[in-house]
Amino acid sequence: MANIEWSDGAPIYRQLKERVIAMMLDGVLKPGDALPSVRQVAAEYQLNPITVSRAYQELADEALVEKRRGLGMFVTEEASRKLRTSERERFLHEEWPLVLERIERLGLSARDLLQSIGNGANA
Repeated sequence: MANIEWSDGAPIYRQLKERVIAMMLDGVLKPGDALPSVRQVAAEYQLNPITVSRAYQELADEALVEKRRGLGMFVTEEASRKLRTSERERFLHEEWPLVLERIERLGLSARDLLQSIGNGANA
């Protein structure tokens, strides 16, 4: 699951859940892939297994993963589609208004923004 740096800004189970969601959106975890076991994640990141279970349970509650008795948790077939839809909505309603406000505050035009992309200055 790669290196994860925990922040104090949100509960660890939520940060872990967001990391798994990012891996699904990035295609690292694909439909049908197994999630690492609760014990494995807990040991690797020195977390309480209950914390990992809570993150996994929320993913299951949202039908992004499914439990297979005796086998573990697996990414559902519709996870990617659901995530893209919900993440797009969240971006458009929560993040984009803040970005737009900043663009307007800085007096940037659409032309400025497009030129910065063309010049490779999107960092």
